Amino acid sequence: MEYTVNQEYTVNQLAKIAGVSARTLRYYDQIGLLKPARVTEAGYRIYGPREVDRLQQILFYRELGVRLETIREIVADPGFDELDALREHYRLLVQQRARLDKLIATLAKTIRHREEGAPMRDEEKFQGFKQKLIQENDAKYGEEARKRFGDQSVDASNAKLMGLSQQEFEAMTALSEEIMALLKEAHASGDPASPPARKLAEKHKEWLTYMWPEYSEEAHAHLAEMYVADERFTAYYDQAVEGGTEFLRDAILSYLGRG
Repeated sequence: MEYTVNQEYTVNQLAKIAGVSARTLRYYDQIGLLKPARVTEAGYRIYGPREVDRLQQILFYRELGVRLETIREIVADPGFDELDALREHYRLLVQQRARLDKLIATLAKTIRHREEGAPMRDEEKFQGFKQKLIQENDAKYGEEARKRFGDQSVDASNAKLMGLSQQEFEAMTALSEEIMALLKEAHASGDPASPPARKLAEKHKEWLTYMWPEYSEEAHAHLAEMYVADERFTAYYDQAVEGGTEFLRDAILSYLGRG
């Protein structure tokens, strides 16, 4: 995209129109995420049209929960296409709006059910939450998952998740929390083939069966490798314990006889 100089901003001016703090802009400069167009002799950072558009991109990514380190890698890529990125932001934000609409509708129906006795099946009480989970997963991991497993497999997985009963959905949610606790315990053993690590892998397999129409060891192994290859998965499982993602992968591969 070609830019012409038609408006320039200082840090404070850009911060005001963007709704961020001047400190944030200075930090973005410090980490190499958003450099000013130039710095005056007096030391003032000056931002032009190119930097304004880049800041908009950054804030869209932040709104979608993308980490600053990842954003920096994305926008620094020579193949980065701003228009394609905007289209993807639009798609994901529309998904978010649909998710919120579903949650609002579920909440409104629940209120009517409580106040007026309007009929409401137990399954309906959880539709919004299941839709939220699907859309969040798709926003974070969908592209990589579809690349590795194909659209048909991912769509079938989403359909199975939406079809879970109240009891199944609650059990799956509880199981995901149990896996995080087991990960910390198993990691302390230091051995991916230990009994706690095997139990961890078994519980992970059980968790997958709530979403996968058909379980396969090969797909499980591929998923374990993807956890380590994709920093978004790594960030999630490393919440339990540092290095937890690699340990989970090794435990799964050991459990499958591929370690």
